Amino acid sequence: MNALEQIEQIKKIKYDITRFMLIYKFALDEIETKVEILKEEFQSLHDYSPIENTKSRLKSPESIMNKMIRKNYELSFAGIKNNIKDIAGLRITCSFISDIYKVSEMLQNQADLKILEVKDYIKNPKPNGYQSLHLLIEVPVFMSDHQEHACVEVQIRTIAMDFWASLEHKIFYKYNQSVPERLTQELKAAADSANALDLQMERLNDEIQEIKDAQREDSVDELRRIIINNQQFHLPVDLLKLLNSGD
Repeated sequence: MNALEQIEQIKKIKYDITRFMLIYKFALDEIETKVEILKEEFQSLHDYSPIENTKSRLKSPESIMNKMIRKNYELSFAGIKNNIKDIAGLRITCSFISDIYKVSEMLQNQADLKILEVKDYIKNPKPNGYQSLHLLIEVPVFMSDHQEHACVEVQIRTIAMDFWASLEHKIFYKYNQSVPERLTQELKAAADSANALDLQMERLNDEIQEIKDAQREDSVDELRRIIINNQQFHLPVDLLKLLNSGD
């Protein structure tokens, strides 16, 4: 193979890899858009959002290749698609444990998404104390000339769960030796403390919300206003009368 043929081959490989990675990037974009819509809808209709923030990531081609070699999988695009399910990942952070299941239900109700797997590490924590709800979601991706389906791993957790998981990852980053039993127990105890904090804060929130609901008195003027996309709209009295008479 001469130099020109080598260049053309490299160009083709680069093109194929780029196209392959774009499919997962677009799947991630699709999920993030859905989450943002759900967040805005919930905030607008309920004056509250169960979603605090989101963070997405794509595995690098090098990381994908290393995992394929480590697992002794066939190194091909088909082999990668069939065996590596976490190329695209989205982490959703919520305020309370109940919010996690609300967000999960909203995603599972999306007609164009296919839920392939649910792993509930909240009801069944990992031995080290890790807690989170994992959804493996198949997302349709419409390219210029055909349709693809790509998997996105969605992790939904509370702020406290995310705090514990992030620090646990940082503490043991690139540490491949066995962890002393004493440290394992301390790590589990820290996870239990984070869980106790989650439960306490949710109980406090529920009690405060009950008090707020009991004391709330919406003015007529407030009920005649809606806010969409940071723009305020006043509802005409005649429109309210018309819609009310239609019922």
